[in-house]
Amino acid sequence: MATDTLKSKPGAQGGATGGLRRLLLDNGALTALIVLVIAMSALSGDFLTADNLLNVGVQAAVTAILAFGVTFVIVSAGIDLSVGSVAALSATVLAWSATEAGIPVALAVLLAVATGIACGLVNGFLISYGKLPPFIATLAMLSVGRGLSLVISQGSPIAFPDSVSHLGDTLGGWLPVPVLVMVVMGLLTAFVLGRTYIGRSMYAIGGNEEAARLSGLRVKRQKLAIYAFSGLFAAAAGIVLASRLSSAQPQAAQGYELDAIAAVVIGGASLAGGTGKASGTLIGALILAVLRNGLNLLSVSAFWQQVVIGVVIALAVLFDTLRRKAGATTPAAGASGGGDRGKQALTYVIAAVVAVAVVGATSLLHNGSSAAKTQKIGLSLSTLNNPFFVQIRAGAEEEAKRLGVDLTVTDAQNDASQQANQLQNFTSGSLSSVVVNPVDSDAAGPAVRGANKAGIPVVAVDRGVNKADTAALVASDNVEGGALGARALAEKLGGKGTIVILQGQAGTSASRERGAGFAEGLKDYPGIKVVAKQPADFDRTKGLDVMTNLLQAHPGISGVFAENDEMALGAIKALGSKAGKSVQVVGFDGTPDGLKAVEAGTLYASVAQQPSELGRIAVRNALRAADGKNVEKMVKVPVKVVTKENVAGFEG
Repeated sequence: MATDTLKSKPGAQGGATGGLRRLLLDNGALTALIVLVIAMSALSGDFLTADNLLNVGVQAAVTAILAFGVTFVIVSAGIDLSVGSVAALSATVLAWSATEAGIPVALAVLLAVATGIACGLVNGFLISYGKLPPFIATLAMLSVGRGLSLVISQGSPIAFPDSVSHLGDTLGGWLPVPVLVMVVMGLLTAFVLGRTYIGRSMYAIGGNEEAARLSGLRVKRQKLAIYAFSGLFAAAAGIVLASRLSSAQPQAAQGYELDAIAAVVIGGASLAGGTGKASGTLIGALILAVLRNGLNLLSVSAFWQQVVIGVVIALAVLFDTLRRKAGATTPAAGASGGGDRGKQALTYVIAAVVAVAVVGATSLLHNGSSAAKTQKIGLSLSTLNNPFFVQIRAGAEEEAKRLGVDLTVTDAQNDASQQANQLQNFTSGSLSSVVVNPVDSDAAGPAVRGANKAGIPVVAVDRGVNKADTAALVASDNVEGGALGARALAEKLGGKGTIVILQGQAGTSASRERGAGFAEGLKDYPGIKVVAKQPADFDRTKGLDVMTNLLQAHPGISGVFAENDEMALGAIKALGSKAGKSVQVVGFDGTPDGLKAVEAGTLYASVAQQPSELGRIAVRNALRAADGKNVEKMVKVPVKVVTKENVAGFEG
């Protein structure tokens, strides 16, 4: 047995040295967290502040709550890929029920929770009685949940009820409610795993499902309950997430299932099942949150952040393998005796004391050093997977370099909650001002209000921020641009013809505004008929695929309007020789590749926004606001229809 092996080793290991090695092996995740906290404290003087540590807790909350639910599944040797979509669906159900349907808020909350449990039960039924592999069953629910969320919301965010939005606030003005919810859900997880029949069943099923069945466990029923627990925790996470953003986002929590699984594995659970505990999962979630927070404060590239987090996950699994080979123990929750629990508690106390001592020393070093203060500006972009926003960054960086300003750029990856975290990190750091390109105008509001309270001026670029104060909005008019695109395409077609529209990512303000402007502009041309509208998510590859499919149903179209140049370029590829001849294509943004296509004649026109100029003006105004100078509330950068006739003289 593992315990016998452990007892036989310390003497040979050399007393205290062997005991320390054993302590580190048995508490690898905790050791990693302590090392991370010490390293971040040493590298950044902004890390070890009360506000920032609370930020870390808030940012870990949603991942941790999801991960607690996934812990039940992984302990029983299963997997749940649907928790992110179920979280978004539950929040959407709550918001829609309480606003559109007029259902009382308390009942709407119960309906949201029931939605999460129902999704979990469907997963459990497909796995237990349908004999589907957990990977396939939950992958299907991932798609179904996300699709239903989009159907209910019609692709647009829904404002969250004020009474529920308080879950995203603080108690006493300093203690975040999401952290309290995380602690409560963690305690519930520990209780279920360590003190209940179903918790012991999870370990038994994960250890050996056939043996568990032969010993009298009703494995199928237990799995139903296990996945129902996962759905319940996903619903709770979705409600907390939407409360933080003050709106239910149909595209929220994308990829969070991977973070949840990573947190469980980093915390010491095995994907083979049979091991795992709530405290380890919490530590895993905190490690991910500390990493992201610290890398933001250190101005590490958004792209490198993904690399670092991936490496950490791989190292966690590798360490788990080495730990098992070394004979380290991973006691199941509730399986260890009182003495083991006492040792574990002592371990946590010693770890806390060591961390506080070392961190205190590093903070004294930071306080003692006085470096020359330079102006620092944070730029949070909705995505860097789009040439338009890459150009905004390029213009901003160029202007920052010219003005001698330190510019930190982050990539929200079209995730409103990730952007909220980044803005919170900016608020905790010693920044002079912040520039934000919101993923969603409503969802950015709470984080920007936090910057308002901290006295940090915020400049919005390309899209505004709702229910918060911004020093300025630097933007072009998406609605006017859509109308200009409609006019250009209709006049090129002579006022007659059939067209299709490639829409952007559902729920984004840019897609809504450009689509609304195009529809309004098209009213002046009754001879133009829209035969199809399909989203292609502002992506060139999806634009190619969607356009190829639409051509099968509508081979005789004469025009295409794409809500950005990337989708337009994909459509041109699908059209082949028809592009620019029998079928006219109009895009939006004026990206370098788009302008090349205009020059070549395959893209008739692009409604250009001059994104580099947007970035330059935003940084200029952010610096003025930081210096206390007057800034215009609305700075308009004119849009322009660029065709082959005027493309040579256009500068973005």
